[in-house]
Amino acid sequence: MKVERSKIIVTGGCGYIGSHTTVALLENGFDVVIFDDLSNSDAVILERIKKITGETAHFELVDLKDPLAAETAFQKHKDALATMHFAAYKAVGESQQKPLTYYRNNLFGLINTINYQLENNINNLIFSSSATVYGEPDILPISEESEIKRPFSVYGNTKKMAEEILQDITSANDDFSGISLRYFNPIGAHKSGLIGELPSGIPNNLMPFITQTAIGLRPELQVYGNDYDTRDGTALRDYIHVMDLAEAHVKALDYMLSGTQKNNWEAFNLGTGRGQSVLEIIKSFETISGMKLNYRIVDRRRGDVPKLFASSKLAEQKLNWKARRGLDEMIRSSWVWEKKYRGDVSK
Repeated sequence: MKVERSKIIVTGGCGYIGSHTTVALLENGFDVVIFDDLSNSDAVILERIKKITGETAHFELVDLKDPLAAETAFQKHKDALATMHFAAYKAVGESQQKPLTYYRNNLFGLINTINYQLENNINNLIFSSSATVYGEPDILPISEESEIKRPFSVYGNTKKMAEEILQDITSANDDFSGISLRYFNPIGAHKSGLIGELPSGIPNNLMPFITQTAIGLRPELQVYGNDYDTRDGTALRDYIHVMDLAEAHVKALDYMLSGTQKNNWEAFNLGTGRGQSVLEIIKSFETISGMKLNYRIVDRRRGDVPKLFASSKLAEQKLNWKARRGLDEMIRSSWVWEKKYRGDVSK
């Protein structure tokens, strides 16, 4: 079911996953208003979204940590049916160095979002969560029935705590519904090459580090550890195309707005069910790009776990969603985005 031209608030909508989800929402007939403080994104993304979709995403410059700013923004858009909450800091390594910064941003932003949703009767929230809430899993693939553990990183702990907050709010408010979408490892870019992952400073995620190294922006790629209990010693992750994630958000919204959701809070894994090692990703990139990547093995990074990959059967059953794009498409689209953004089409 799709509610035509219904307004959806997308917090962090100029960011990586938020911008791709905004595209998917606009292409499915929703009006979108983006709340973003542009602390880790760029307003140029708004024009690129319009170029892709032919539609305009409305924009509010708002820091959700600021209660007054959040209150004003939600009051202005109280006719929205739902919020998709992406606004959060997400760098695992940085979170270990700046824990208070991460707790303040990721939790205060969510609390203010929920508070002013409740005040304005915007009773649906889809939360951008993470597979890190499972900590180091005992059984693979990870299902929604897997134990939620203390994550290894501050970033992961903010996601775990945020889910607990959301569960408590939905339990206390019968009219308020929440869905947590637990991502595994999003990579890739929109097929247009107009939007993609654009981290500020040195990337913390693998794929932008690979593409920035390949294009000459970084001198080398650092591979964090090659002594894990995996087939080649490097960490194993479930990489999923960002547009598959974006489409999952639209499916979750349809599920929520159609009245199909039976419980006030539900959680779904979003992954492919396949694990790829860091070295396998590097080799695939080298094959697709025809380039030799300069990389070096360094010590493990605090907060990383050896293996994570998903069972997404619940999302397939309830949301009618399944990842469709393969690893080659993820890597190729990332490389196209990097070259196009840097203005280098010769490689």
